[in-house]
Amino acid sequence: MPEKPNLTGAEAERAMARMSRRGFVLGAVAALAGVGGMTWLRFTGQEGGLPWPLRRVLQFNESLAQATFSPERLSPTFPEDRIAVPPRINGGIGMVAKLDPAAWTLRVEQPDKPAREFTLDGLNGLARVDMVSEFKCIEGWSQIVQWGGVRLLDFLVQHKLGTRDGQAPDLKHAPNNLYKYVYMQTPDAGYYVGLDMPSALHSQTLLCDTINGQPLPSDHGAPLRLVIPIKYGIKNIKRIGLIRFQDERPADYWAERRYDWYAGL
Repeated sequence: MPEKPNLTGAEAERAMARMSRRGFVLGAVAALAGVGGMTWLRFTGQEGGLPWPLRRVLQFNESLAQATFSPERLSPTFPEDRIAVPPRINGGIGMVAKLDPAAWTLRVEQPDKPAREFTLDGLNGLARVDMVSEFKCIEGWSQIVQWGGVRLLDFLVQHKLGTRDGQAPDLKHAPNNLYKYVYMQTPDAGYYVGLDMPSALHSQTLLCDTINGQPLPSDHGAPLRLVIPIKYGIKNIKRIGLIRFQDERPADYWAERRYDWYAGL
């Protein structure tokens, strides 16, 4: 291949000018395309508080996550020397009011059944689980945290909750016996999340009362919070006051503010 001639003087200046003009034109076209795209999104129809193309992207992501979900697939766990000290506090929505732990109760509701109430004694007799997992915030940061508590699945089995006939939840062999969704909210109803039942029954979904080996403090959700490492932090509700099983997709605090409802990792 013949070598390209070296340009000097006026020829080099003309070549650089041509490249500069070409770069300017390409940049201008890209900028106009971006402005045009943003304008189109601004005036296109809305669906669920978002331009419909963005909403469809979220729906596609959710369907893909659900299709690839497996109860056997675990979120990574870590050695204790990776634990963050002190653990970072994320969000205080739903925990503004003071709460007397001694007066706290957990209310559980199911369709066509009487509501039930539990204290922390409702966790007695269940296998304790310590889990060192990564807490991932949707804002982009993450931390390694040690959680202690009981599996939500074990709590449901012990108290005959989450199924239409009171039998133990069995996602594999009796999926139609399960309610489709779980709704949780803080005692003041200020914060609330919706979960799909397969995620709620995952073996790493915990009802936690300790963090980093210490009793759960108020700003981390005492006396009882949800930890679900297969979801982003927005689903890890603190200070649970109500659990409700239902077949309609429940409300979700951040989904109502245009975030992804499923929020799976």
